[in-house]
Amino acid sequence: MRSDLPEVRAGAAAAVAILLLVPFVLLAALVAGDWAPLHDLDRSVTDSLNRAALDHPALTTAMTWWTNIFQPNVFRLAALGLVIWLVRNGNRGPAVWVAVTMIAGGLLGGLLKLLVGRDRPELLEPVSSAVGQAFPSGHALNSVLGIAIFLVLFPHSLPLRVAAVVIPVGTAISRVVLGVHWTSDVVAGLLLGVAVVVVSLAVFQRLAGRRRVPENVAG
Repeated sequence: MRSDLPEVRAGAAAAVAILLLVPFVLLAALVAGDWAPLHDLDRSVTDSLNRAALDHPALTTAMTWWTNIFQPNVFRLAALGLVIWLVRNGNRGPAVWVAVTMIAGGLLGGLLKLLVGRDRPELLEPVSSAVGQAFPSGHALNSVLGIAIFLVLFPHSLPLRVAAVVIPVGTAISRVVLGVHWTSDVVAGLLLGVAVVVVSLAVFQRLAGRRRVPENVAG
């Protein structure tokens, strides 16, 4: 199996990172500052989806299955399996990139949760529950990280291209429908996930001293 990795130029990576991180930082600032219009919008969406979940038990069941299937540990285990496979096939460079990207992204998400300190939604009739802080969504963040590392290594896979959109977006929606995250939490998680992958790939390639690291994955 061969897969050409996309070339990531420093300038292009910086531009993409800025396009992603500017709205992320803005969201974080508005959340930390308890900006009323954002809070009201989040509350309105959450209340509407909570009513839909209560009125349609099948929707709640489907979203519960989705959020459990695509929870962060699933992507971490998938990344671990990918690392082992890459090492066994002599691709230690990409293996290191996968491991560092997943670990760095997860740690960054956890740190930001502590720094922002946003509470999860409180509902009169909750359909689900979760512990910890809300911003950014760890499910949304890790779904992007987990899918993106596979897509970077195997960019020509059509199923992965579809999954790269459907799984993160579906996971983000499931968290809001279940009432365990605000909409801005999951949007922030998606933005941060893509930014982490872009930046980590660019940094990795620069440190490796070449523009394509590596040119293919053999297997």
